[in-house]
Amino acid sequence: MRPLAELPLQQRRSIRAVLADIDDTLTDDGRLTARAYRALERLKEAGLIVVPVTGRPAGWCDMIARFWPVDAVVGENGAFYFHYDIASRRMIRRYAKCADDRRNDRARLDAIGDEILQSVRGAAIAADQSYREADLAIDFREDVEPLPDADVDRIAAIFRRHGATAKISSIHVNGWFGGYDKLTMSRQLLREIFGIDMDQARSEIAFVGDSPNDAPMFGFFPNAVGVANVHRYHDRLESEPAWVTRKSGGEGFEEFVDFLLAKS
Repeated sequence: MRPLAELPLQQRRSIRAVLADIDDTLTDDGRLTARAYRALERLKEAGLIVVPVTGRPAGWCDMIARFWPVDAVVGENGAFYFHYDIASRRMIRRYAKCADDRRNDRARLDAIGDEILQSVRGAAIAADQSYREADLAIDFREDVEPLPDADVDRIAAIFRRHGATAKISSIHVNGWFGGYDKLTMSRQLLREIFGIDMDQARSEIAFVGDSPNDAPMFGFFPNAVGVANVHRYHDRLESEPAWVTRKSGGEGFEEFVDFLLAKS
């Protein structure tokens, strides 16, 4: 990971879309600050495509797509994208799996959740679980006392033993059935809504993130950026971002936007 300040000017100027994680990337200590929100607005005002790509639930993502200064949102680690068409006042929703499959998955995930709670003391079902459509989120540090890495790994291992995909964020372990992730759904969104072939335009897209579930994005985009708190996961990342900010969380995101929009 190289300092963001070393990103070449010509490479910076080629960026036309910014994808960003939310928790501990846009937020500081669980809060979205006015400065980080204003940074999103500044990207939009500059004419860039802006898309949060998050593990957060469908219920939250509906609100984000409607009310935030963004073009769309990818949620539940790639289970869907939501795009609010302002002109037609219509929400466009695309899911990786059909409604029947999601309902069938729910029963299997609920059983896995029971096993995890019995096996890993201190873990809890995430407070936002009621608003999820496709995955199960296990809280290991948002509303519970932080669990040691060994327990977080045990949670992920239980998901995988049952054939589920498991990804670790900065606050939750998310589990689901299916081969999708943040990268696959971002590719679908950019193609269907914006007519962008992500594989051809990868150097024109920046991704900003902080944790292990962002690794597919870090590995794909040459202009992937980690906010400084990504360093805490240096030994747990399957792929690292090419660039890293000096500051953490939302302040790091603001630093990225300042640098991206600078004229020189």
